[in-house]
Amino acid sequence: MTNQQTIQPVNPQLKPSAWELELERFKSIKTTFILEGNIFDLHTYSVEQEGNVTSMIIPLDYYLYQYLLNHGYETIIYYNHIDGFHNEYNQDHLKQFLQLAKGKEVASNPQQPNAQPTSVERNEKTRKVSIDKATEMIREAIDTSNHPIGVILNLSSRYVTSPEELNDEERQFYSRLFLATQNRRQYRIESTNQYVNSLMFFISNKANDIPAWFYLDNPYVKTLHIPKPDRKTRARFIESQFRGFVGWKEVTPDEQVKLKQQFIDLTEGFTNIELNGLRVLCQQEKIHIRKIAEAIRLYKHGVKESLWEEVGTEKLKNAEQVIEDRVKGQKAAVTQTLDTLKRAVSGLSGLQHSSNSSKPKGILFLAGPTGTGKTELAKTIAHLLFGDESYCQRFDMSEYQQSHADQKLLGAPPGYVGYESGGQLTNAVKENPFSVLLFDEIEKAHPSILDKFLQILEDGRMTDGQGETVYFSETLIIFTSNLGIYTNDASGNRIANVTPDMPYGEMREKILKAIKNYFQLELGRPEILNRIGDNIVIFDYIREDVAQMILDKQLNKISQSLKEQKNMDVSLSASAREFLSQKALGNLENGGRGIGNIVESMFINPLSRYLYDFDVKSNSHLTVQQISQDEGIVQMECEVEHV
Repeated sequence: MTNQQTIQPVNPQLKPSAWELELERFKSIKTTFILEGNIFDLHTYSVEQEGNVTSMIIPLDYYLYQYLLNHGYETIIYYNHIDGFHNEYNQDHLKQFLQLAKGKEVASNPQQPNAQPTSVERNEKTRKVSIDKATEMIREAIDTSNHPIGVILNLSSRYVTSPEELNDEERQFYSRLFLATQNRRQYRIESTNQYVNSLMFFISNKANDIPAWFYLDNPYVKTLHIPKPDRKTRARFIESQFRGFVGWKEVTPDEQVKLKQQFIDLTEGFTNIELNGLRVLCQQEKIHIRKIAEAIRLYKHGVKESLWEEVGTEKLKNAEQVIEDRVKGQKAAVTQTLDTLKRAVSGLSGLQHSSNSSKPKGILFLAGPTGTGKTELAKTIAHLLFGDESYCQRFDMSEYQQSHADQKLLGAPPGYVGYESGGQLTNAVKENPFSVLLFDEIEKAHPSILDKFLQILEDGRMTDGQGETVYFSETLIIFTSNLGIYTNDASGNRIANVTPDMPYGEMREKILKAIKNYFQLELGRPEILNRIGDNIVIFDYIREDVAQMILDKQLNKISQSLKEQKNMDVSLSASAREFLSQKALGNLENGGRGIGNIVESMFINPLSRYLYDFDVKSNSHLTVQQISQDEGIVQMECEVEHV
């Protein structure tokens, strides 16, 4: 049932879309059409009368009614398994249909032996019958009519529990409709001088909600996919509706062109209903046409203000120093990362593409040896941009190694366990659209998960398991990976592809080549690599000078914490510091994380043991004179002076 108040006039100079052209082309050849895709949206219907073109944007079921009516169909009936038969636009069509199907109608209502409807029946708006009786009546009406009939089957995705497992009644239902598709009796329409068939329309979420045997190899059935509005359709919408926005008369012609283009770019993936809703929202909130981006952000995310606009140049002025304080020894990686950030903040991301505004703000693929600062860089970026590390949403991709793990990420479909909970990724973005999304060790995810990123990276949106569109246009997406550090030899054995003694340039080329081979040859997903583009950032090994800096930083942090917590001064002799340096420099393959492990095992653990065993209290000065290791046990010799 449709509220006709939603009808909006549109620009009459419209060209039909592909599915409309197919419908017109095959209406005299096919007897049944399955309409799938964007079926719940409004659609533009145009009709020419006496040289004038009238167009309006209307729901799909009313579109089909108008289409059939203007092609000479005298009986047009709707059916769904809840309301039964009906036609809210003209109840005479229901009476005509019941008259044509009276034989089966009487059979389905034995308490009414006469074929003529009673006065009560003449006034009723629906006739509720089971799906089994409905198909008997549809087939009877098509077989006995002397004029073409249009049957529109709404909610056809909900008629059966499973199209692969039909019970007897459901099998009878589709079998009768299958036989009805074979009735290709043509009728001549005098007003158009054309021959047409009786037509059935299945309005379905997707074609495979209907048993495959019904439409596969059936020459009289055609599936029509209805897409969401493309750029041309959105352009036509804004051309016809722009005057409905606040402040239209104040905008110069040059501004109009720019604002229209911005509208088209930012509404990628919107339905006609959403486009119209956006117009209503602007009027309701009195949002000026010059702030159309603000209005679209409000519609998508529920917020007007963009945190990206608050970043400004001041935050990024000292960004290099801020990052290098936390991520040591990665000059090239930091520079490349900052280029991406500055591009995102300035709004220049993706300008080389025809539609760029709906894409994520930026994409980074951080690769290189473990423990070199990839995850730390993502957290630093979140703090730098938005003032808090909590804006970095981390997803460990080793948890998504199974093919069905996409349900955990994006939400389970209706009827499956966890549907009510939604997806971990989609929930995070809905809760905070301004985020740094960190996908750690992306190569560990199942390949089907990687396919989901194609739409996110290209279109900046994803439909979750609950059918809600989630927008990623305000996010920065970061992948991390250890690809290219090891490769397999001809025998399948794992060998080192890069080593710490390699120059950075050589190591970088080897890792880049390995990453490309993985996506193009091993995974067979070159399109994912294309979406990432040249945003692959290669991290260097932790070199000796950097390792010493990291070691000193960690030791200083420990000393500072003891000073703050226990008023205890801790210092190291040259010998003790040299011992730790040798151990740290001998573990460079594990990067900063390896140095942290050395500090924990060789310094924190023996220090804790010493403080406990010798009952060293606060308010003291402790000098670590010697650290030694014997048979795996680390010993510490210290001097303690109580203050």
